[in-house]
Amino acid sequence: MKQKTKKAAKKRFSFSSKGKVQRRHIGQAHFNSRSTGEDGRRKHGAESVDSTDLDRIVRLLPYK
Repeated sequence: MKQKTKKAAKKRFSFSSKGKVQRRHIGQAHFNSRSTGEDGRRKHGAESVDSTDLDRIVRLLPYK
């Protein structure tokens, strides 16, 4: 039987071209005017997921 993809995980995580799991930086949703420009630029782009969480996330995304 086919395994279902967790839709919440599909929206939050993506895979790089080399197969690494990526996520957004935290603290981007609101209150960004308080942070410095350097802090905002640091949050651009995606960040790799830590290796301790990798197995759980890959299990939620079976066909990636």
